[in-house]
Amino acid sequence: MRKLESIASLSVEERQAVESMPATVRLLDARQDIVRDKDQPAHCCLVLSGWTCRYKLLNQGKRQIFSFHVPGDLPDLQSLHLRVMDHSLATVTACRLAFIPHESMRELTIQFPGLGAALWRDTLVDAAIFREWMIGIGRKTAFGRIAHQFCEMYLKLEAVGLAAAHRCELPITQVDIGDALGLSNVHVNRVLMDMRSQGLITLRGRALVIEDWRALCAAGEFDPAYLHLEPGAS
Repeated sequence: MRKLESIASLSVEERQAVESMPATVRLLDARQDIVRDKDQPAHCCLVLSGWTCRYKLLNQGKRQIFSFHVPGDLPDLQSLHLRVMDHSLATVTACRLAFIPHESMRELTIQFPGLGAALWRDTLVDAAIFREWMIGIGRKTAFGRIAHQFCEMYLKLEAVGLAAAHRCELPITQVDIGDALGLSNVHVNRVLMDMRSQGLITLRGRALVIEDWRALCAAGEFDPAYLHLEPGAS
């Protein structure tokens, strides 16, 4: 509910309809596929806890991560209308996932057009995030790419109540960051060391502390407008 209400306003009836959706809850360990490239799923996956990612493997075994997803996200919502998956979805950490039948999702959007509009808005925000990632990979420095990603991750988590005071969980590895931003592990490590030495961030285990929000935003040329968050969501 926090995720939907971070990008759209919902009525009491719409909230109740979402909360009563039929779903099968499953627990998955880290680094497991949820749905694979070329699969034809009959359910949408809602992340209840943990982190997931969309990715594709090339013939040489190289991986490109397209996006990271946190609690509240429906990372395979497109499977509701696209019959065959053109990429894979996997857990990054241990996850608690809810699988909602496509038919139930379709009925929900028919009975509550406002919810259908909210889900469509969520898909459009996803597309806006893809555009920002493309700009980063194509035109920004490694330092700028990572700075931008950290700012984005923090605001997404803050919007659903999972981050505050510029501190958030960061369970992804340097390899994950490299696979998402087109960087080698060595390059990612070097950038993180530079960020620490400049007093921009602190990494404590699986947590990120942004020590200088304005400077990190400036380094990544980060403008949160593309996230289209509702007032008060962050």
